[in-house]
Amino acid sequence: MSDKQKAYDELLPQVAALIQGETDEVSILANVSAVLKERFGWFWVGFYMDRGGELRLGPFQGPVACMHIAYDRGVCGAAFSQRKAIVVPDVELFPGHIACSSLSRSEIVVPILTPRGPIGVLDIDSTELSTFDDTDRQNLERLCALLAEVIREVRGER
Repeated sequence: MSDKQKAYDELLPQVAALIQGETDEVSILANVSAVLKERFGWFWVGFYMDRGGELRLGPFQGPVACMHIAYDRGVCGAAFSQRKAIVVPDVELFPGHIACSSLSRSEIVVPILTPRGPIGVLDIDSTELSTFDDTDRQNLERLCALLAEVIREVRGER
């Protein structure tokens, strides 16, 4: 087992315990972005949520970010629209990449999926090329599945 997998195996139960029973969506997303940033030290960690026809900036950790993203724009829009995680080893090579910061070099975006469809995305940027891999994708998908379940409860969608 890799060190990265061990880190996720320790982190995911901690996140579950942290957010279980919380009744405020913003608080949940804020703490999850903080936990991920603290544990892995990535450049930017945050959420874009579906708000009236576009993705809107939600809680995040890192420098100033883009506030509005169309469903058909950038990595976030693609992951949301395609309903699948996207790992980008080099953002310069991703057609239509939205450069909120010139320091971002690689990115992973994971949709938060519910039975009704995606409600947002988890977006993570790194200043290094090829930071994210299948281990990140699989574990962040697990995390986003947990978030989807808790957010549905908060929104009364059970």
